[in-house]
Amino acid sequence: MSEQSPESLVAPRSSGNPVDDDLLEAYWVERQRYIQEIRKIPEIRRRFYKELLIYALRRILWSFLFFPVFIAFWVPLVLSGFNPVILVQGLMPRLQEFLEAAPQTQAANIEMLVVAWLSIGFAFAVFDLILTPFRSPYTYEADVHMRVWEELQRERQAPLAKTP
Repeated sequence: MSEQSPESLVAPRSSGNPVDDDLLEAYWVERQRYIQEIRKIPEIRRRFYKELLIYALRRILWSFLFFPVFIAFWVPLVLSGFNPVILVQGLMPRLQEFLEAAPQTQAANIEMLVVAWLSIGFAFAVFDLILTPFRSPYTYEADVHMRVWEELQRERQAPLAKTP
């Protein structure tokens, strides 16, 4: 499957010509009709829900697992000059203080880490959802159908243009 640019998947813009305007309107009417038709097909509906679940799971895993872990380890490693010994030496006294602290202080520190983790996760989730929108199988099927439909329309108009 080759990836096409969004411009090639969109109908041509109106040129003010009544024939082009009619063709543009027919394009969108046919597209909507076809999408309504394929929504009734159980196989495509199952594929839609499967791809939606995979998309949501992927976005959640990236946003709440990969990015917070990456930031939690990468930023301190960069600040320590990529020297893990310095990183551990700076971390050991803090870990010792945490273990010797009162349970309320430990609970507050853990709560702070969870809030930081969730805030990083939500921030990345918002950007991730904006930057990688869900691509519905219905849209893909409609794009394929409309490319064929456009080709048929060109073939129908070609003999009309050749006749005097």
